[in-house]
Amino acid sequence: MTSLIVLLGYMGCGKTKVGKKLSKKIGAKFIDLDSEIEDYHSKTINQIFEESGEIGFRQIERKILMSILDKNEFSVLSLGGGTPCYFDNMEIINKKTNLTFFLNLDSQILVERLFTRREKRPLLASINKKSEMKDYVNKHLFERKNYYLKATHIINLREKNVRDTCDKILSLLEKDSP
Repeated sequence: MTSLIVLLGYMGCGKTKVGKKLSKKIGAKFIDLDSEIEDYHSKTINQIFEESGEIGFRQIERKILMSILDKNEFSVLSLGGGTPCYFDNMEIINKKTNLTFFLNLDSQILVERLFTRREKRPLLASINKKSEMKDYVNKHLFERKNYYLKATHIINLREKNVRDTCDKILSLLEKDSP
């Protein structure tokens, strides 16, 4: 098995929950990119966005991502929703591992999940209506989908739970192993 498994997808799709459970099942270290950024800078993602803007944040995100990829640890890495879409991040990730999983969740479910937790997400904090959230999510998904589709595996979640998603990833890992 390759030493790095990468989970990607839009914010709210469950990357962190799936990553934590998957890492326990396979005995790997779990790394959440956003948490690593916060720990390194001793600031929240929201604070970094406020101080540095989105481009500044993306540069910081890239630096931390590259340091994680360089360590080459047996781990499950959960990316931020925008990580694959900036610079050549997705190309570098795919050179590092062939185990990249796009957790593809229906936009309406994403809207429901994100609307209730929007204050915690800097890109969504100013959205006050579900209809605005729906427009924002659909536009963003349209813009990001091509990057997400560069993953080596696509998991269509619909309403699968975390355990089912982990089981699907494990079955794909078994197929990929020699």
